[in-house]
Amino acid sequence: MHTANTHLILDKLIALTYERDVVAIELLLAQTLFDLIAPYNAEGDKSVSVYRVEDVRKQLPPDIVIGKPLKKDALSPRLTQKLIEIFKSGGYSTYAQEGEPSAALYPLKNAAGHTVAIIGIENFVCDPQSHENFTKLLQIYQNFTGLINDNERDTLTGLLNRKTFEKKINKVLARMRLPNVHKENEAKLFHYLAIFDIDHFKRVNDEFGHLIGDEVLLLFSQLMTQTFRTTDPLFRFGGEEFVGVFECTSQSDIPIILERFREKVGNFNFPQVGKVTVSAGYTEILADDASSQLIDRADLALYFAKNNGRNRICHYEQLVDEGAIQENKKEGDIELF
Repeated sequence: MHTANTHLILDKLIALTYERDVVAIELLLAQTLFDLIAPYNAEGDKSVSVYRVEDVRKQLPPDIVIGKPLKKDALSPRLTQKLIEIFKSGGYSTYAQEGEPSAALYPLKNAAGHTVAIIGIENFVCDPQSHENFTKLLQIYQNFTGLINDNERDTLTGLLNRKTFEKKINKVLARMRLPNVHKENEAKLFHYLAIFDIDHFKRVNDEFGHLIGDEVLLLFSQLMTQTFRTTDPLFRFGGEEFVGVFECTSQSDIPIILERFREKVGNFNFPQVGKVTVSAGYTEILADDASSQLIDRADLALYFAKNNGRNRICHYEQLVDEGAIQENKKEGDIELF
């Protein structure tokens, strides 16, 4: 590392450890790595990219690129295969193919040591000193995101915890309130909040004990992460209650998504316990909502589901339209916590 760049890199590290959003941290990390190679960047053709597994599988170019933008609209099959190999192995590698930029490829790992992304440093030959600097910087990232994970995640299930909900939902609401969010050629997006509750969970604890009950909660959370997209925040609110925030391109999508999950839970064989069902209530998120209003509305729909047969999904707005429940007109002054 050049002495002249020391203060710049330290400033970047301060900014990186100030952030709490993982995507923003990835962007800062890529920028910091690019600043490290800047003294060797006279030709202006070097870049730092962040490859995520979902994009790699679809052969899509990375959405984080610092430096010279990529010219191609899609990843080459050879680079895609190399990235997939690194996701599986979790080890550092290099890439060199005729007609394509060479790259040093570093796995970006979470606190559990699982590769969540790959940092590609294109058109730069990593000497031993640079390689050591990059490796240490990535270790800082892993350690720091581990601290964030400990603070924001539920210990048992690994889902986001209740105290993180307010920050996440407020980000969704703030984005919805931005003027001209949607371009003319983009489809309108719809947002929903759902509350899930495992049916008769007290019976599971009473009959099988709390250790088996915890196993049910863990397996239930894994079914959630398998069913829903990684971009949909999932929370454990405590006990057997879970919350999800979903973004859809059509209003008809959300009942299909939630019903698919309900069926998946109902068809799953929980060890020792057998079959378990889930009830849920959901509501549409509107730009002028408060988080407490959303919880209230979804909770009313959930309450209706629990008192009308369980193992079902209920939509708050539909229940109001049908006259099954009265509209909740509270102004969002309820204390959540």
